[in-house]
Amino acid sequence: MFFLLGLCFASWASRIPSIQQKLGFSDAVLGLVLFAMPVGLMVSLPIAGWLIAKEGSRKVIVAALLLYSVTLVGLGWAQNLVQLSVCLFVFGFASNTANISVNTQAVGVEALYGKSIMASFHGLWSLAGFAGAAIGTFMNGLGIVPGQHFILIMATGVAGAAICSRYLLSEDHNVNPDQPIFVKPDSELLTLGLIAFFSLICEGAMFDWSGVYFKKIVQPGPALVGAGFTAFMSTMALGRFGADWFKDRFGLRHTLQLSGALTAGGLLLAVAFPLFATAVLGFFLVGFGVSSVVPLVYSAAGKSKTMSPGSALAAVSTIGFLGFLLGPPMIGLVAGATSLRVSFILVAIMGMATATVATKAKL
Repeated sequence: MFFLLGLCFASWASRIPSIQQKLGFSDAVLGLVLFAMPVGLMVSLPIAGWLIAKEGSRKVIVAALLLYSVTLVGLGWAQNLVQLSVCLFVFGFASNTANISVNTQAVGVEALYGKSIMASFHGLWSLAGFAGAAIGTFMNGLGIVPGQHFILIMATGVAGAAICSRYLLSEDHNVNPDQPIFVKPDSELLTLGLIAFFSLICEGAMFDWSGVYFKKIVQPGPALVGAGFTAFMSTMALGRFGADWFKDRFGLRHTLQLSGALTAGGLLLAVAFPLFATAVLGFFLVGFGVSSVVPLVYSAAGKSKTMSPGSALAAVSTIGFLGFLLGPPMIGLVAGATSLRVSFILVAIMGMATATVATKAKL
């Protein structure tokens, strides 16, 4: 299920330029339209947690994955701004509902397994990102339009949901079916949300600005502009498969401390020495740094003693996702007022804040 969700998202992301060209959108119009997706995501946050508590994550993840896959086809065949905006809103809603429900399932599986495995699940999402990007590049090279490409991905998602649904947990771990839609999170969940907030500022900045940093600051030539992002994504995926072992051996606090330090150190290395080798190494370290934070924070949130796993995950996701939204525009504003290197120093400070909050928290 994690892999299928990552495949859907990466498939959409890989064909955004093709859809922009087909509809004739300027960069400004595209940016405005793309905002419909996070709006749908934010609307889903309280609803998803409540639905999971009422109906169980098994039903919700299957329904959300089917909606996610079908809406992907709608994105590929959208003919105008309104159609694309509506589809993106639904796509964002389905995406986050599926995300919270599949993480709720993972919390239950982790409880049965007896040790940390959450980060490995997220590692499969990252691997799906590579697979989706590769398929998208291949389809684009063959001249296959996004709508046809997305029908293939939808069929994969529907088949995957049908096969996987029978193996999902029928009952969620530590569920409270009478929990209201809006519940105030306790101090522990707020702290976990704050850690996710700082880390997702760094993650969002890397997704949107790593290529720009290489192009404008490192200047390695057109063929190597994507090297930094590739290094970041590679270690982000790899780090997730080792994060569970590290957390079980050294504890959650030490893992989050190291994660924040690696994020800050990698960014500062890339800023202080903006040469190709040192910048790639720096982004390599940042990938390791951010890889484990969100999955391990989600795992801890799912063990909340005051809220059902779905609602606790929704609360932490709400706080953390604000960082993902704020990070990229913050980089642009600071870069415009000063320089891109200065803005990356600010992101490094956010990485250190991750370690600082983890140090002071009762984890």
